Amino acid sequence: MGFFIDNTEVYLFMEGTNAYSYKMLGNHRVHGEYEAVRFGVYAPNASEVSVVGSFNKWDINADKMQPIRNTGIFETHIGHAVSGDIYKYAIKTKDGKIIYKSDPYAVRTQMPPDTASMVWEVEEYDWTDSEYLKKRAKRNPYKTAMCIYEVHTGSWRIGERLFELSESLVKYVSDMGFTHIELMPVSEFPYENSWGYQITGFFAISTRYGTPYDLKHFINCCHMKNIGVIIDWVPAHFPRDEHGLARFDGEPLYESSDALRSDQPDWGTLLFDYSKPHVRSFLLSNAVYLLHEYHADGLRVDAVSCMLYHDYGKRGKAWRPNKYGGRENLEAIEFLRTLAKTVNRECEGVILAAEESTAFPLVTKPPEVGGLGFNFKWNMGFMNDTLEYIGMDSYFRKFNHDKLTFSMYYAFSENYILPFSHDETVHGKKSLIERMHGSYDEKFAQLRLLYMYLYAHPGKKLMFMGDEIAQFNEWDMKRGVEFDLTGYERHAQMQGFVKKLNHLYRRYPQFWACDTGWDGFKWLICDDKERSLIVFLRQDKKRKMICIFNFTPVDYNAYEIPVQTPMKALSVFSSDSAEFGGSGKSDGQFAVSRKKDGECIISVDIPAYAGIYMLVMPG
Repeated sequence: MGFFIDNTEVYLFMEGTNAYSYKMLGNHRVHGEYEAVRFGVYAPNASEVSVVGSFNKWDINADKMQPIRNTGIFETHIGHAVSGDIYKYAIKTKDGKIIYKSDPYAVRTQMPPDTASMVWEVEEYDWTDSEYLKKRAKRNPYKTAMCIYEVHTGSWRIGERLFELSESLVKYVSDMGFTHIELMPVSEFPYENSWGYQITGFFAISTRYGTPYDLKHFINCCHMKNIGVIIDWVPAHFPRDEHGLARFDGEPLYESSDALRSDQPDWGTLLFDYSKPHVRSFLLSNAVYLLHEYHADGLRVDAVSCMLYHDYGKRGKAWRPNKYGGRENLEAIEFLRTLAKTVNRECEGVILAAEESTAFPLVTKPPEVGGLGFNFKWNMGFMNDTLEYIGMDSYFRKFNHDKLTFSMYYAFSENYILPFSHDETVHGKKSLIERMHGSYDEKFAQLRLLYMYLYAHPGKKLMFMGDEIAQFNEWDMKRGVEFDLTGYERHAQMQGFVKKLNHLYRRYPQFWACDTGWDGFKWLICDDKERSLIVFLRQDKKRKMICIFNFTPVDYNAYEIPVQTPMKALSVFSSDSAEFGGSGKSDGQFAVSRKKDGECIISVDIPAYAGIYMLVMPG
């Protein structure tokens, strides 16, 4: 890293294509005629900028920054600043007012509610995951198993930070058979109840969770257990906190100067203005920083719908159309395409997943064919329909059978992740187990059935922490996951069920090898709404799995399933197994096809609220 900011870096930054601007701006220890900490900040509307901090007694006149030509970038070098010192930028606005701002590119900050940035170089780490990264680069994410465990870092276990989680959480997830951990945002944020989705320090690992070194150690430990790590990333908006990005140099810098474009009333935040090159460089660099410096395996991009539409979350006419009169945010669309290209170029083998809840087309198609370039999209329609259906009294399910089957009309229009995320266990929505109707045992039976359906349905899987033990209380970040519940039989059985389901899902390629098209799925029974029962095949090119689901409290004995060709099938997994608290009626069933009315059928006993996987045997 040069002693002075490089002209090429500045040029790319001003073009909006600098994916490594975190190496240019922020604070960095550099060597030239002497050793110093170089500070760099973009503040084009400032008349003066100073660095004030613990190293100069917060004296606004001690360390004034020099503008780099007409770029809007200010730079200075301070020889007596050391690691751990805290600082801010004192920015003199056009009207002569002095405002104090945290460094947008700082990699560490004070513990909230304090807001100063910290002199800190991201620590070197002795990575041991080179073999994992080589395999990741060759892996086809669409043809591999993916069952994701979503975690709020601060509340999986209260009191444990990333370094401690490197042992406890990683061991647990490995044992439970999940392939990935998805971390809710780990960047610095002021408001704890935002769960990290209102970020002020985009490059700073939250001090609540540890240091940059700790995150590297956590991800390295995950990779040693063959677990991928996806990080939630929030490039749509930022809070209005005085020390943050809002009116950074006295003027709207990261947001639009047009309130109809900048305000996000639903969240009380400000929206990024993607028409500005420095915003694009800032966000591209932030994505590459998390993926490249920390070896993260992917980003789940939050609130993509908010990025795509100018009217998202706004009322009436409180938004401004694009130049063609439409609601689409043309600059955001182009930014997302650039993001996909940049990530593919700079970070081999990683994935981008979009939390996108509208019918915007081609989200997971390449930019070259007009797509946004994401690898996966969260299937919010599947999630909403399925949870509404399973939350009904079973009597009413026959009148709402389409909520089970409709997802297959569009299942392959995008590459989907099926999310039962944190958003479904808060704000009075109830936990998943609490949504179920019926007796105590019936609730557990239906939750097992729901998970069987989730894992058999085309698409990758996501489950939020606590759902695997059937926690009755909604998630509360101040309480953590209630692992004490596993001292009770049914909760322990549910945990064991999810563990075996994960390992079975990963063992049988029928569930994931052909996950993006009709060659991996075939309906056998989709219209038996009177019994609220569906049956389908999951298959790869060589093997088949019959998947049976009974959403009623009624046993159906010798239920006939058309199978088209002669076959033998063995039950390899049942949610009604006695091992998991069920009746055990379907354990180990074996069925041989026979002819009836000119077609092949098999007869299966299907217990109440049961999901059954039957492996089709060769020969």
